[in-house]
Amino acid sequence: MQKKPLVQVKNLTKTFHLGKGMSLKAADQVSFEIYEGETLGLVGESGCGKSTTGRTIIGLYQPTSGEVIFDGLNVHQASGQERSKLTRNMQMIFQDPYASLNPRMNISEIISEGMALNGLYKGKERAERVIELLEMVGLQKEHAHRFPHEFSGGQRQRIGIARALAVNPRFIIADEPISALDVSVQAQVVNLMKNLQREQKLTYLFIAHDLAMVKHISDRIGVMYLGNLVEMTESEQLYEKPLHPYTQALLSAIPVPDPDLEKSRERMIIEGDVPSPIDPPSGCVFRTRCPVAKEVCAQQKPAWQEVEKNHFVACHIYQ
Repeated sequence: MQKKPLVQVKNLTKTFHLGKGMSLKAADQVSFEIYEGETLGLVGESGCGKSTTGRTIIGLYQPTSGEVIFDGLNVHQASGQERSKLTRNMQMIFQDPYASLNPRMNISEIISEGMALNGLYKGKERAERVIELLEMVGLQKEHAHRFPHEFSGGQRQRIGIARALAVNPRFIIADEPISALDVSVQAQVVNLMKNLQREQKLTYLFIAHDLAMVKHISDRIGVMYLGNLVEMTESEQLYEKPLHPYTQALLSAIPVPDPDLEKSRERMIIEGDVPSPIDPPSGCVFRTRCPVAKEVCAQQKPAWQEVEKNHFVACHIYQ
């Protein structure tokens, strides 16, 4: 049976105009699909455009060009009843659990705000739903009337997850949901999200820069560099056989728990700094740091193509 795409991102471009004739292309013709029930991981260095891509998909930013289709509806052209449907079905978990919760609202008000806006649940039923959500994410009913400053970072992120679940969404964008948390808490939050996905039949876009952690939650992984999607395939395949030089370098930087193997293995070092997104290199944006760059890399942008079954890459090596 062929998998059904829930989200289709088609040639999505987001450019920010900075004034004085300068512009920054944070996402450049990004295309991919997210299938119902799966987790797509989106990884890359800070500033590569992955968070901008996520925020544009959900409608927080208006795209410069391209489109996002959610279950047959165009996200950026929807209005009225269609817009309301999209709002309920597409939710976001933000990176910073300290800045994303209103300090003047208690936890019950924070979680139930989406229910009130969408006319879901009433009175006692709404209060019971808040308690149900708190318990679902590993908190207790007595937490409902406390304020955000009374919680740890991990607990606040659990509250953020409960808020996202409050309107019964089908699709959640998790924008680096563990990067601001202690290492000991990160695995707990990832395991919670995996359990909730199974129980609630959720679809995730999981944005992160930690390749080691994203492997454990993602079915497929896309790699971004300077606003461009450079590789995408199934999680295991990406780790076993990365094709793009940038992906190879990222994976070689992940420490191996075996000291002898870690000492003897060969690392691929990326030279130089990430170019300015205001003035990116011509052709392939990675060419100025690529150890195998060819002359054609400066002249043409590599095409996005399927090199092996379900393994896509944008690199002149394979063209």
